[in-house]
Amino acid sequence: MENALFSLENSTIKINGHTILSEFSLSIEKGEKIALVGQSGAGKSTLLTQLYQLSDSEVALVPQELGLVRNLSVFHNIYMGRLNRYQIYYNILNLIKPLKKELEKVRPIVEKLGLTDKLFTSVQELSGGQQQRTAVGRAIFRNCPVFFGDEPVSAVDEYQAHKVLSAIAEGHETIILSMHDVELALQYSDRVIGLKNGVKVMDQSTRGMKASDLGDLYQ
Repeated sequence: MENALFSLENSTIKINGHTILSEFSLSIEKGEKIALVGQSGAGKSTLLTQLYQLSDSEVALVPQELGLVRNLSVFHNIYMGRLNRYQIYYNILNLIKPLKKELEKVRPIVEKLGLTDKLFTSVQELSGGQQQRTAVGRAIFRNCPVFFGDEPVSAVDEYQAHKVLSAIAEGHETIILSMHDVELALQYSDRVIGLKNGVKVMDQSTRGMKASDLGDLYQ
């Protein structure tokens, strides 16, 4: 675990006095594509949050609570992924009137996510799936080597899910996704970690694995 990008060793995590993860050990290397799977309440979100909090690397995160600014446009919400990289006056300029150079950086992302015609639409006018894609766009725009997503395609249809997951895979070296769709989880990861009642019950390569192999996690 010494050279691991993320690691936990016999960690027990409690929330409001309730044990969510019990004696949990995990090591994640640079470059891995990992899917966290299991029933709702199994501890996937808690594990993702714990890894994010422990990280000393720059990580792009898409949480379930998207944290978008609803009265701002898709462009502005995506641009917010890099607010900390610019001076305040530069950010204010882009809030008033987006600069061409920043638009040119954002456009390829919205194109990949199918949001081109929504670039200047207020987030509050978008569907749930469009809002989720905007949050993914913001994370991609951060241009971090590591991406964390907590059910990042739960609100989109299968066609859009493939577009979103492909865009995530294209732009990040290491990916950890909490997923409810096991078919997509297996297709876009090289390692699957199965949780049940806060315990890791599976940790193996996705090579040759079928969705039916994960059935015990949902019983």
